[in-house]
Amino acid sequence: MSLKHLIIGVALAVCALVTQGAAQRNELTGMIGRTFIANQGIVGAPSYDPDLRFGKGLTFEINYARRLIGAPFWSVGVEVPFLDDPDEHIHAAQNVVPGQYSSIFITPAARFNLFPEQAVSPWVSFGGGFAHFGESSTLEFGGPNPGKTGTTTGAFQAGVGLDVKIIGRFSLRGEARDFWSGLPDLNVNTGKSRQHNIFVGGGVVWHF
Repeated sequence: MSLKHLIIGVALAVCALVTQGAAQRNELTGMIGRTFIANQGIVGAPSYDPDLRFGKGLTFEINYARRLIGAPFWSVGVEVPFLDDPDEHIHAAQNVVPGQYSSIFITPAARFNLFPEQAVSPWVSFGGGFAHFGESSTLEFGGPNPGKTGTTTGAFQAGVGLDVKIIGRFSLRGEARDFWSGLPDLNVNTGKSRQHNIFVGGGVVWHF
């Protein structure tokens, strides 16, 4: 199944949830932040610069959520985080890695809120879906990339956040999410098969 078909399928599922749950509590969130990825040692790299290093890519999130059940002090719902890091820069001492790559994460999840009707509501989220990496067609220091320029893997997500009501149907949100995924194809051996993509950001929630 292509990435386009996967995204269309997720979008249709979200629309179905909205239609079926019009009487329920819905949320639409827009956020901006950064993605943090730890350096990774490269097998056989020169000792003076042995690591594959990642930038802190400017990242955007759109999130639809719907409350399913709840009480004054807690609620349980579903959410669909869509995360887009369009330009993640990378560096290695040798000219073997792509200049950059993009990443998309879609991970439907369950979310548990405390004090959902209060001014301040903390929450946790757990889910899973997929990640797609779009590796650059050129290498970091120039020349064509001999590797893949599109990699799709499974991804798990765990997140924590805090919502603070500001006015009417709007809240401010701060959150951190760890998207634990497979690796983009970067033409180096780090001895790893998965990596943590940690998003930290803030934004606005519309309740409807």
